[in-house]
Amino acid sequence: MHRLTKAQARRLAVRAQLLDAPRPTDLLEVVRKLTLLQIDPTAAIAPSADLVLWSRLGSSYRPDDLKHPLEEERSLFELDALIRPTSDLGLYLAGANERPSYERTRVWLRDNDRFRRDIVKRLRDSGPLSSRELPDTAAVPWASSGWTHNRNVTQMLEILMNRGEVAIAGRVGRERLWDIPERVYPAEVVVPSVEEAERLKDERRLASLGIARAKARAMPMEPIHVGEAGEPAVVEGVKGEWRVDPAQLGEDFEGRTALLSPFDRLLHDRTRAEELFDFEYTLEMYKPAAKRRWGYFALPILHGDRLVGKLDATADRKASVLRVNATHEDVKFTRAIAKGVQAELEDLAAWLGLGTIAP
Repeated sequence: MHRLTKAQARRLAVRAQLLDAPRPTDLLEVVRKLTLLQIDPTAAIAPSADLVLWSRLGSSYRPDDLKHPLEEERSLFELDALIRPTSDLGLYLAGANERPSYERTRVWLRDNDRFRRDIVKRLRDSGPLSSRELPDTAAVPWASSGWTHNRNVTQMLEILMNRGEVAIAGRVGRERLWDIPERVYPAEVVVPSVEEAERLKDERRLASLGIARAKARAMPMEPIHVGEAGEPAVVEGVKGEWRVDPAQLGEDFEGRTALLSPFDRLLHDRTRAEELFDFEYTLEMYKPAAKRRWGYFALPILHGDRLVGKLDATADRKASVLRVNATHEDVKFTRAIAKGVQAELEDLAAWLGLGTIAP
């Protein structure tokens, strides 16, 4: 049983997420170590995937840098609004032919078998294609009270993607282009058993987080739990048991200042962020303006091994201005913190191609 102070636990988490100093320099290595980039279209400042890479790589990263490994080199792939390293592809194809798991969806897929075959054939003959270019020959429409209601082609593509029967070949703007997997995924992918895939995913997830709960509350997109990966640990002043990656224990730590995406994996699990960093955060873009405490798309501020505040900023591209609406200090900013935040702001504005920083 490893016994850690909160500071040791925080440094383990920050190092694992490549947010210590010095910065990494290789995009593919960053994605491999993080295991994923979440795709989210919100661009009050920049899309989340780009912000995550900028916070690690700095201004040497350009958003177009993702296109080559995703669409030409195929060293990255997209699945379920997440970008992952292709070296992990087999882990996510394991058990694909048993999906979907929900009986209602399985029935819908079975009732629309001809529709499924129509889409696969069209892609095989003419892909890559957008969903708008694919025929809707559904015998039974998809019924939902949400945004997917009667969106038969999109729903079928999502199901077939998770079954490994179609793949995302690229994007034109925000629109996905679909194709058959044989033209997108490498031929030599090794697909392990479901049990082995789950074990390896837990190990990969823990290596990217440094420290996590064996079981955690349900999270959107990618879970935060790591099962029996790593070794047990307790953190001083925090109830319960954790799992830690022993390979990362005892390493030297040199901190830096970073502005993070609200979707950053360092604080994606809000409970973990409160337990280890004493940091409270809620993404407020869905709240009425009058009820926001920190801002529409406030960026968490990391300094060393502490999350010290939130920066409410927006990119005014028409005026070429990075507008800083407010800086919320969770702790009293020292001169070093203020200097670090200002340097990151200047780098962010330059990276975005904005001429000035203003209130």
